[in-house]
Amino acid sequence: QGHEELDAASLREHEEFTKVKNIAKIELGKYEIDTWYFSPFPPEYNDSAKLFFCEFCLNFMKRKEQLQRHMKKCDLKHPPGDEIYRCGTLSMFEVDGKKNKVYGQNLCYLAKLFLDHKTLYYDVDLFLFYILCECDDRGCHMVGYFSKEKHSEEAYNLACILTLPPYQRKGYGKFLIAFSYELSKKEGKVGTPERPLSDLGLLSYRGYWTRVLLEILKKHKSNISIKELSDMTAIKADDILSTLQSLDLIQYRKGQHVICADPKVLDRHLKAAGRGGLDVDVSKLIWTPYKEQG
Repeated sequence: QGHEELDAASLREHEEFTKVKNIAKIELGKYEIDTWYFSPFPPEYNDSAKLFFCEFCLNFMKRKEQLQRHMKKCDLKHPPGDEIYRCGTLSMFEVDGKKNKVYGQNLCYLAKLFLDHKTLYYDVDLFLFYILCECDDRGCHMVGYFSKEKHSEEAYNLACILTLPPYQRKGYGKFLIAFSYELSKKEGKVGTPERPLSDLGLLSYRGYWTRVLLEILKKHKSNISIKELSDMTAIKADDILSTLQSLDLIQYRKGQHVICADPKVLDRHLKAAGRGGLDVDVSKLIWTPYKEQG
């Protein structure tokens, strides 16, 4: 035993951290996907090397026959929430964890198979989930999601983010990050992703911040302040400062920050930051912030 001094939460975290990957594969829609990490599924699933997920309600089963039976009964063809964005074949759904508890928990179990986080939020009531889907005549198929606290003290506009492996490297992760900032702009707030960021997360955000900020600097030359950049982009001032510092584009002179915006240097950094993924067409976003939803 020897774990007396650990409280229940730390113990669970310790167990998750030290456990070996339990589920080796999942089937989701038309894909069979190899998993990456341990996920704390209920104990009765411990002996299953493969789980079968309903791609619409995210219920999971041990056997293909169970899934087939379930699919005959399940009448969902998209995530159980409001469609807040549609552009071409892409749709985004907002799912309230309190109204759709089982879906939220299923999503967390699924996501944890691909996220190297120490803990998983078991309390989905406090979160909104934004589910990105590719839609066709069979329904809306989840490609990835991000979650967001309903009421964040620290101005976090994103908690977890994941693009499912079959859909990675197609610009969806960048789209999800951009989408989280468009929501912040609509709320009239600055936002920042929850810390700590994974290495990969930081890399993605650095790329996003670099592209957005340098495009603005190219237009405005140097005569723009960090505060103005923050107001225009909803990016937190600290993130703007650290991004510009990492690119050597800011100097501290006479007690204030001065941005250096040589067009050649900006172009070089923009090129290095890579392409921006899919654009969010803000005219297609129809959304009311949570606190105004009554």
